[in-house]
Amino acid sequence: MNALTPLETLYASERNGGRGGASGGGRGDLPLPPDLLTLYGPLQFPPHPGRAYLIGNFVTTLDGVVSLAVPGHAGGGEISGFNQHDHLVMGLLRASADAVIVGAGTLRAVPTHLWTAEYINPPQALAYQTLRITMGRPEPPLTVIVTARGELNLDLPVFQSGTGPVLIVTTAAGFQRISAQPLPSGVEISTVHHADAISAQEILEAAQSVRQSDIILVEGGPRLMGDFFAERCLHELFLTLAPQIAGRDDAAERPGLVTGQLFAPGRPLWGTLIGVKRGGSHLFLRYAFETKETAQ
Repeated sequence: MNALTPLETLYASERNGGRGGASGGGRGDLPLPPDLLTLYGPLQFPPHPGRAYLIGNFVTTLDGVVSLAVPGHAGGGEISGFNQHDHLVMGLLRASADAVIVGAGTLRAVPTHLWTAEYINPPQALAYQTLRITMGRPEPPLTVIVTARGELNLDLPVFQSGTGPVLIVTTAAGFQRISAQPLPSGVEISTVHHADAISAQEILEAAQSVRQSDIILVEGGPRLMGDFFAERCLHELFLTLAPQIAGRDDAAERPGLVTGQLFAPGRPLWGTLIGVKRGGSHLFLRYAFETKETAQ
């Protein structure tokens, strides 16, 4: 296997540590170990005292497909081509986060997955752990699984491996289904009693009640991402653009980044480009979004 080459920074806004296209350090840089600093460059987030900073991470094809929706081929790896640079970025964001939020649909697409940095990018496991220790968070991030219906298999590795704490956020009906199975050690359930659906704000409140978080990473899927955008909770989106055309036809429903929400033309959500990196033919885009806290 060839050694991973550093990502090339094509653009970094001043708020992202750059000056019109050059990568550079700045206030708020995360204390990346030398290997990660060489491969990725500086990573920083704006000051956000007293509140969690929410970032999303997704990979999409050139034609906007985020899942092939084919059994055994529904995960993000099929979209990125199992790209090493994409794994590097995924691992870095997970290593930076206190909690990682995913939907039950994502779990069903990749049932053996663990939402840790070390799992997605083993070659940099030591560097990721060094980063977490330096940031004062040596334990793995809290994995938050969101399911309205409670249709989960608690024998899956994310629940059974003991790799890190897991919080299931569900409804009252979902709780009844989940309770039919023995609850593994290290797994908690938070129930939203008054609704058949779960809002993004309720997910955040449940996660914060278990672990007070400075940075929270949302990995989807598309319906969950749509909810976080609809409630104006997401501060940034890291979007990997893979050089693949996946295609769609009348028989294949292949989702895009957002499902279940309609924004344009009535209420379009516009992002501000704050970073572009390149690894081979893959582009790594970073956008900032106005949240309900910053909206006037």
